[in-house]
Amino acid sequence: MDTLTITRPDDWHLHLRNGAALDNTVSDAARNFARAMVMPNLAPPLVNTDQASNYREQILAARPQGSAWQPLMTLYLTDNTTAQDVDAAVDSSIIYGIKYYPAGATTNSASGVTDIKKTYKVLEHMQTLGMPLQIHGEVTDPNIDIFDREAVFIDRLLTPLAKRFPELKIILEHVTTQEAVTFVIESSPSIAATITPQHLLFNRNHLLVGGIRPHLYCLPVLKRDIHQQALIKAATSGNTKFFLGTDSAPHSQTNKESACGCAGCYSHHAAIELYAEAFDQADALNMLEGFASHFGADYYGLPRNTETITLSQKAWQTPNICQLGGEVLTPLHAGQQLRWQVIEEEQ
Repeated sequence: MDTLTITRPDDWHLHLRNGAALDNTVSDAARNFARAMVMPNLAPPLVNTDQASNYREQILAARPQGSAWQPLMTLYLTDNTTAQDVDAAVDSSIIYGIKYYPAGATTNSASGVTDIKKTYKVLEHMQTLGMPLQIHGEVTDPNIDIFDREAVFIDRLLTPLAKRFPELKIILEHVTTQEAVTFVIESSPSIAATITPQHLLFNRNHLLVGGIRPHLYCLPVLKRDIHQQALIKAATSGNTKFFLGTDSAPHSQTNKESACGCAGCYSHHAAIELYAEAFDQADALNMLEGFASHFGADYYGLPRNTETITLSQKAWQTPNICQLGGEVLTPLHAGQQLRWQVIEEEQ
């Protein structure tokens, strides 16, 4: 196979930041994708519909001229989120999910939920209205090893939560473990998951062997090879519960390479090409379209895209740096060769 034409994909988990960075992040996001689920963990976070609407206008203002790419907005769940906030989100027609961050779990999560039980009334209302809950699935207990935090979260919080709210649509974002894959497969149709390119292409050896590589540091952190293989199997299986979510997260080179480097990998310079690389390595390119272009839209109840993109088996080198406002960032797989490249976009 020398070329592969697929329905234009969507990204169901994306960070764009704000301010000057938007000109770069939005341009990259719009290049090959039709829609993106935009995360709300700005500083301060987007906790109501008015804030999300204002941010959406900033994003659209940064969209390349002539582009039809659309941002799908989310709200940030807090201990103080109300049923009225959910009602306003549903009525707005621009909010497609509410994101649960355990307080302190990742970038800009200090305002996150301190105790999931404090949100039960809101979650019950979300279940009634069909508003999806998007979950960063890690415990923040300092006594739990960082490599075990996703598995412990599933055991302690997510399993009881799914039993209490059996009809609540729950997306376990950026899954990283065999335990997460098993949980999603064995759960009801209301449970789904996104998978990132970094967790398909890399494991913790790539992060740590021969020296720490800060631009591979993300949360949840890369796990050992057996978990990477479980993710590859899930992504390439054709199971409609698993779909594309890059978790592309822009951080300046300075912030990533500091004494306390921040978590996040930037992949939107070559996102669909990185996924094609992973699927090709698994001899499963024929399964890429469903994962990238169909299953997420179906889960969220949105129409599938009708345009297509074409990838060619054409070796190319990814950039060493990308622009981020007035700074630069080092993207995922920087300066390395990829075997697939988007060569044509049908309008």
